[in-house]
Amino acid sequence: MGCFTFVKVMMILFNLFIFLAGGALLGVGIWVSVDGSSFVRVIGSVSSQAMQFVNIGYFCIAIGAVLVLLGFLGCCGAQKESKCLLILFFTIVLIIFIAEIAAAVVALVYSSFAESVLRAWVVPVLKNDYGRQKDVTGIWNTTMSELKCCGFTNYTDFSDSYYFNKHNQTFPQFCCNSTSVCNENATIKSRVQGCFRQLFDILKENANIVGGIAAGICALEVAAMVVSMYLYCKIDGKNEV
Repeated sequence: MGCFTFVKVMMILFNLFIFLAGGALLGVGIWVSVDGSSFVRVIGSVSSQAMQFVNIGYFCIAIGAVLVLLGFLGCCGAQKESKCLLILFFTIVLIIFIAEIAAAVVALVYSSFAESVLRAWVVPVLKNDYGRQKDVTGIWNTTMSELKCCGFTNYTDFSDSYYFNKHNQTFPQFCCNSTSVCNENATIKSRVQGCFRQLFDILKENANIVGGIAAGICALEVAAMVVSMYLYCKIDGKNEV
């Protein structure tokens, strides 16, 4: 078996796995989005928390669709020795890779800028939809419960919000350390940190793990681009022989 054939077979097998994994993720996402209650019954013991994340189905659909597309392009491009499919596969992976690097740079070097951008998007959702929309409320309740945090920045994100006005000008109980009424005085005394800062601190504490996972993903993406470009460049020479 020549080098070209070996690389081609590895490319097909790897992308077949990506395609199947994406298909499975896509199927789970559709199942959760369409019939979340039956999904919760299947997973049983963690159903109470899973219901809070029923909206995660849309995230699974998006990621699954991307993986299915990449797997299809890589597998068919290698099998049919199609330069068009291979260069399309390379381009998509390159765009994802650049987007990841850009996001990492913004998050690490310009964390304050990233925080301001996210705040402009998240805070209006908290003010208008928390307590009104079931999915938004559930996701934020679980987030604040697990991270022991309050809002995006702090309790002020809920000031003059739908929840605040509907609950006699009180804040979610997550914003207070005590079990008494969570009013402004109680939140000031509790000093519960915002979820963005809490998450940022957790990521810094686990920087080695996060960095290792990120490096592994980036290495796979670089390997996929190198292999696809190798096949792309060798196809003409192989056909001439």
